[in-house]
Amino acid sequence: MIRDVFMIMPAYNAGATIERVFDRIPPTAKNRITRYVVVDDGSTDDTQAALARVRKRYPALVVLQHDRNRGYGAAEKTLLDYALEGGAEVAILLHADGQYSPEKIPDVLQPFDRGDADMVQGSRMLKSGALPGGMPLYKFLANKALTGVANQALGLSMAEYFSGYMAYHRSALSAIPYHRLADTFQFDMQMLVMARVKGLRVVEIPIPTIYADEVSHLRPIRYGLEVLSILRDYRRGRYHRL
Repeated sequence: MIRDVFMIMPAYNAGATIERVFDRIPPTAKNRITRYVVVDDGSTDDTQAALARVRKRYPALVVLQHDRNRGYGAAEKTLLDYALEGGAEVAILLHADGQYSPEKIPDVLQPFDRGDADMVQGSRMLKSGALPGGMPLYKFLANKALTGVANQALGLSMAEYFSGYMAYHRSALSAIPYHRLADTFQFDMQMLVMARVKGLRVVEIPIPTIYADEVSHLRPIRYGLEVLSILRDYRRGRYHRL
């Protein structure tokens, strides 16, 4: 069984949601998590005040601070550096807006406990819950289309590439030069591409789709074009040269 599980979380202007995410962490997950690590990526709201309240209930919470908003991928790099330096065997990435279910953390850990995975992605597309869960139709169709293109380009058969519910074994983090990847929302997909390049085992598990009143900082059209750019660069060998 995996020990030294870190839950890591980028937070940008998440003061209205981050406490609710911690409230949803189940006891079975708390029993496994040795450290909670949040990077405040230059928030201008009351994220710090919310985290101070969380720390009263979670003494193992560590809060890191970016002096300005550096981007989602940059926040992840800070978190992954901390996880590696802190001795984490597995780092589970959760978002501070509540769209990815903390209740699924025990399920995320199972492939690692079995020794079956180097990376785990929680996928909203493995079961038929994406649309009932509130995923807008245009996002659902775009996800399906881009996933088909990505599978063809990468020679894989994943259900999706665009979930931010990611978990990494330290062996994967040691193998991937993640500091050479993007500081943007493309970081997670680039990690999956690098897993393909390095021959790492990626396991997908089903997660519920949750859309509520969260504020998204992702621009769909730009994101889609960047996905195609990643696949073009993969075909040209860029990621093999990192």
